[in-house]
Amino acid sequence: MSTRAPTSTLVGFAFPGTIVFALFFLLPVAAVLGGAFSDGGSAFRRLFADPVFWNGLRGTIVLGTVAPLFSVVVGVCVALALLRVAPGLRTAALIAISLPLTFSGLIVAYGFILLLGRAGFITLLLAELGMDPAVTGGFIFSPLGLGLAYSYYLVPRVVLIVLPSMANFDRNQPLAARSLGAGNLRALLEVMLPQIMPSLVAAFCLTSAVAVGAYGTALALVGTQVNILPLFLFSKISETGTDLPAASATSLVLVAICAVVVAIGEALRPRR
Repeated sequence: MSTRAPTSTLVGFAFPGTIVFALFFLLPVAAVLGGAFSDGGSAFRRLFADPVFWNGLRGTIVLGTVAPLFSVVVGVCVALALLRVAPGLRTAALIAISLPLTFSGLIVAYGFILLLGRAGFITLLLAELGMDPAVTGGFIFSPLGLGLAYSYYLVPRVVLIVLPSMANFDRNQPLAARSLGAGNLRALLEVMLPQIMPSLVAAFCLTSAVAVGAYGTALALVGTQVNILPLFLFSKISETGTDLPAASATSLVLVAICAVVVAIGEALRPRR
């Protein structure tokens, strides 16, 4: 028989988290909110009347959807492969897979430039095969290249979220489905996929929120060539055209997008 902890104990455990949440989320958001309305709310009118903002919003939504979807597909394949290896090798692989999470966005961008830039290692190898370095070297500076760079540190997040649910999955169920005539793909889609779907949704929402707010990698790779909201925000606080109220309003839009993504994930999460 379980006993419920006293209310004072629960409050005591929740107090440190509440302080951290207030200091590092509520207080900064309140300061940004005050900055956005420092000119009477005209920053939002200027923002919504700017076509560059709407192009950036569209680019952010596309990038925040496509890159996480690609990362979820790759991450699920990696997790399935890790389930088939020995526990020791799986642990070593997880350590290696988690390393990209320790790198800053600028380091990731610089690494991709060294590999796929116009003078990158892979680009020069492809040039030996007759491919034009100006074409192959420009890929990493395109929206597709930016999505690939994002996936470099989104895939590890997917693997770390999805792998535990796959490891705890009863493998006798696909075996039973195959014994009844189902193929490997059908057993995966109709037996395993519905049960790990909450983890997939959580992985997509988390990686989507990360992709929406990512800044360093995009700035180093594409600069202003790709219009997304983090780079639009940077243009509002640069030396050439400082508009702090508009920058604060853009920040609130980014926070709202991330909050909506996380809320969708919570709404779709099963309650049991």
